Amino acid sequence: MVKAVLREVLTVGITTGVVLLTQDRPFPWSLWTAVIASLLLSVRLRWPWLASLICIPAVAGGLGWAPALVAQFRLGRKEKSLPRQVFWMIAMTVASTAPVLLTESIPPGPLLLVAAFAFGLAAAPTVLGALVTTRKELTRSLYETRRARAAELEARETSARAAERARIAREIHDAVGHHATLIAVESAALAATAPDDTVRETALRLRSLAKESLAEMRAALGLLNSDTTYPSLQELVDRARVAGVSVTLSESGDAPLSPAVSRALFRVVQEALTNVTKHAPGASVTVTVTRGSPVRVSVVNGPGDSSSPGDGGGAGLHGLSERVRLAGGTLTTSYRADGGFSVSAVLPPGKSKVDVQDSTFGGGARDAATA
Repeated sequence: MVKAVLREVLTVGITTGVVLLTQDRPFPWSLWTAVIASLLLSVRLRWPWLASLICIPAVAGGLGWAPALVAQFRLGRKEKSLPRQVFWMIAMTVASTAPVLLTESIPPGPLLLVAAFAFGLAAAPTVLGALVTTRKELTRSLYETRRARAAELEARETSARAAERARIAREIHDAVGHHATLIAVESAALAATAPDDTVRETALRLRSLAKESLAEMRAALGLLNSDTTYPSLQELVDRARVAGVSVTLSESGDAPLSPAVSRALFRVVQEALTNVTKHAPGASVTVTVTRGSPVRVSVVNGPGDSSSPGDGGGAGLHGLSERVRLAGGTLTTSYRADGGFSVSAVLPPGKSKVDVQDSTFGGGARDAATA
């Protein structure tokens, strides 16, 4: 704002100074019309045509070309109509040559040169202003074109990634889903034909787990709707107890969780319990969940009966760490001094990166990436 005011003061001051320093004053009214045109130059900022109109008497007086050049430049900057621009050029030309025709006798040749010079003097700043405006508009248009092109390329890349995720999801479903279905079918057949009640119960449990695994895989790959719910932590712990794991569950807090955080919380407990059954059979496990801000989950197991401590969960924990990271949290694993193992995670209760991806690509693209 200050720069604009200073620039305007300099413009008005310089043009007024040029008028006042001019010694040749053809008419009695030449000086004051030129001074008025200079002092009123600021109106060109709002009404360029009005500034040109005010400069016409000054140009006719012979001293108004300094403010007229400024007014015509502004007119060229703001006036989009070419006929109007030409009109004001001709008006300036007529205003400058009319007094000469009325007061002096000039042959046609020199008069034509005077008119041409006056027209060029009026046209030059007008054309320059129009060129400056055109250049700015072209620059802005090129910028918008580049931005639109970048957005188009990004959209194509996004579409390609989503298509690739969908393809991977279909392949995973075809490869794993077939075997999971066979497990469920054969477990059902075993339950129907086995004479032992324990065998039948185990077969039915295997069938239920296979069906649930298939449903979870389809939900993770986006082949079912995103409202597919996971079992509660209590159900997960109960199943681990049935499998022979001694588990204690402690839950507190009631903060609402985003879908991605809920899934990550479930997977942390699931993966930790799976690792206990694989690498520390017979170990007691304590699961602690605090639904606050942030959400905290801890799964701690003691030393197992197995003489082989295993590797702490293999590649499963690496995938789990990535899932927790996408949910906006951090995963920490460590061996304990008593020979046990600890898995803990800190998660935000709000929207995560995965939830943002949900709104962009849909559930299928999201979980296909984590799969």
